[in-house]
Amino acid sequence: MPQPDATPTVQRVDPKHRYEVLVDGTTAGHTAYRDRDGQRVFYHTKIYDAFAGQGLAAILVQQALSDVRTSGKRIVPVCPYVAKFLKKHDEFADITDPVTPEILQWLDTVLPHWMASRRVV
Repeated sequence: MPQPDATPTVQRVDPKHRYEVLVDGTTAGHTAYRDRDGQRVFYHTKIYDAFAGQGLAAILVQQALSDVRTSGKRIVPVCPYVAKFLKKHDEFADITDPVTPEILQWLDTVLPHWMASRRVV
């Protein structure tokens, strides 16, 4: 179990299309994205059970969105957590694009398993 005072770090892992949050060198979670025409489309955020309740998702998303700003891209919050975060942090409103049916359709073509896993049976 990680030490409560361990300082989390966030790194972008381009080959995996995600940002990871690490606690004491151990991956504690990630937020996944795909890039599309100058946009970074965030579609999933997960903090692993052993690290839950430490505020790591907020740290992860804050730093990921700051990195998007630095890169000159725009944010598309398909992920419910990222969308919720953005409602509370309007400092990213100027680089946030709405989720549209076109973006969802595109995401379904690049990640067919993503949409299938969210369909109600």
